[in-house]
Amino acid sequence: MNPLDTPIEYLKGVGPQRGDLLKKELNIHTFSDLLYYFPFRYVDRSVIHTLRQMPELEGYGQFRGVITAVGELGTGRSKRLIARFRDSTGMVDLIWFQGFQWIKPNLKINVPIQIYGRPKLNGAFWSIPHPEMTPIAELSEELQRGQQPLYSSTEKCSAKGLHSRGIEKLVQTLLPQIPQVIPDFIPNYLLQELQLYSHREALLQVHQPTDEITAHKARYRLKFEELLVLQLEVLLKREQAKREEKGFVFQEVGEVFLRFYNELLPFPLTNAQKRVIKEIRKDFLSGKHMNRLLQGDVGSGKTVVSLLTMLIAVGNGYQAALMAPTEILASQHFVSLKEMVKDMNVRIELLTGSVKKKERTRIHEGLQSGEVHILVGTHALLEDVVQFKNIGVVVIDEQHRFGVAQRGKMWKKNTLPPHILVMTATPIPRTLAMTIYGDLDVSVIDELPPGRKPIQTIHKFENYRSNLFSFMRGEIALGRQVYVVYPLIEESKNMDYLNLEQGFESLSRSFPIPQYQISIVHGRQKTDVKDFEMQRFIKGETQIMVATTVIEVGVNVPNASVMVIESAERFGLSQLHQLRGRVGRGAEKSYCILMTGDKISREAKKRMQTMVQTNDGFEIAEVDMQLRGPGDIMGTQQSGILDLKIANLTRDGEIVTLAREWANKILSIDPRLNLPEHATLRERMIKQFKTKPNWAKIS
Repeated sequence: MNPLDTPIEYLKGVGPQRGDLLKKELNIHTFSDLLYYFPFRYVDRSVIHTLRQMPELEGYGQFRGVITAVGELGTGRSKRLIARFRDSTGMVDLIWFQGFQWIKPNLKINVPIQIYGRPKLNGAFWSIPHPEMTPIAELSEELQRGQQPLYSSTEKCSAKGLHSRGIEKLVQTLLPQIPQVIPDFIPNYLLQELQLYSHREALLQVHQPTDEITAHKARYRLKFEELLVLQLEVLLKREQAKREEKGFVFQEVGEVFLRFYNELLPFPLTNAQKRVIKEIRKDFLSGKHMNRLLQGDVGSGKTVVSLLTMLIAVGNGYQAALMAPTEILASQHFVSLKEMVKDMNVRIELLTGSVKKKERTRIHEGLQSGEVHILVGTHALLEDVVQFKNIGVVVIDEQHRFGVAQRGKMWKKNTLPPHILVMTATPIPRTLAMTIYGDLDVSVIDELPPGRKPIQTIHKFENYRSNLFSFMRGEIALGRQVYVVYPLIEESKNMDYLNLEQGFESLSRSFPIPQYQISIVHGRQKTDVKDFEMQRFIKGETQIMVATTVIEVGVNVPNASVMVIESAERFGLSQLHQLRGRVGRGAEKSYCILMTGDKISREAKKRMQTMVQTNDGFEIAEVDMQLRGPGDIMGTQQSGILDLKIANLTRDGEIVTLAREWANKILSIDPRLNLPEHATLRERMIKQFKTKPNWAKIS
């Protein structure tokens, strides 16, 4: 048995009670789990601050002094433990909100100690909540002169002494027990080429670095290994899927495609759209199953590309489906597609949850007979009762809103899985696309149709309200229409943001009937009410659309020239960008006005600045990932692939790219990892494959 597989409770200083806590709270079950529980950063413990320097510190500080008094304040949940700490320059209160029974016995009066924590200013007084404390007499040599690792913990763990310092002590107990030989997954030639630490050396140095450079080199080595394995997994699964999954061959583009392309195309295709069609056509001729991601910013013309793709299937005797996440978006696609093929013998139907039984039966019969050529719908398409005669292509719009298992149901609708075209108007940062969607072929429409004018984005505070209403009246007087979007449907006790109902009342007073007409749309309305209100706006019967983010995707009103986003600080960057994309669809200049409270966070300011400065969706996506992290952007469906222990797709873009390059090089010389120098890497990949599903099969 590998000594690193020993259960964690057998490590000195752990025991059954702490062992259970480590398992439940930190997912540390074995010696190996603790060894791979990496510090999130380091503190140079050779730097000692004075209390007088507290106002100048950004973040954490380290101080030496003595505790002069200890007491408790408050009762019940508001109870807190306070210790008065003093050095030669001043005084500060140390505060704890839990774990009193463990902490209080260790607070010795007038015993020199070293504390480490983050000073906070409450009114005119400074305090340091939950500091780390070490008696000066017990300071280790490393603590006094080197880089101390900091480990993430939880309240429950901290209460039992398993705070960062407690975890560090356990790791230091474990390190001497590490086997002399630990398998290295990175081949020797690559270690030498990149001048990387061995796996064992990196593990030792990441937990007890002698200096900042050592810590950096250890982390770099471990990050590269983690990302190399991840990129190999993505590429191997992609190749596996291509080898195993046969696809329908569409020999010709077909008469249907040619007639539409030559006679009915509403506008000339951009070069980017033509390039994407060629890439899709190549997939259709290959005999392999197409699994392609189409990225295109708002308004880049993805819908026309999807129609042309589906018409190739129809022209070859197959059916096609387009699946959208909401009824509004599905209905919008249905209307626009039907309008484009109205002069052709192509039958398109719409299937959503609100379609009546009689109509549903008619559609089902048409699908099974093959009379329905293209089916547009929501999750309703996934139901077992929806059976096609011969489906060849499935287009999935805004795919991140569908769960992986849900999308997998479309595979079972024919003898061979239909070709899959996944579309997204949410630009995905390159490093994320390379990893999350690395098993898909990626096409990008990076060119907007001619004539589209950039949208002017403005950030304003509440004192601009009267000017805003005047501006809206001016645009309406010119015959334009306005969106006003709110983050909440009804009042929240915890948030003082403007909500849709209050906003509607305010706008109704400022834009009275009969001079102005206002539509209101939100997710809690019945479908027929929502559609009625939406149609009023689309037809120009109302000048203002008051809505929640239900109109984030899918609404196409070329006459709308103004997008007002209330409480814009509450929206993420990609959502703000999507909402902005609802305007700027006509020939007139368009505006997006971001309204926020006077006091907003630093992060919210960054989002507003980014929106004002650029219309580039990919640039916005990069900033969004830096602010929020990859997991939040992708949602939880794909989170399994993001279970990284030390690498960070947001900050480690260069290492991701390098890992991808080397993964491609390794597989180009050894596609099955059969060479002796890749033996340990092969073992690692086999183990990895056993525990993860093949995303390529269900994307």
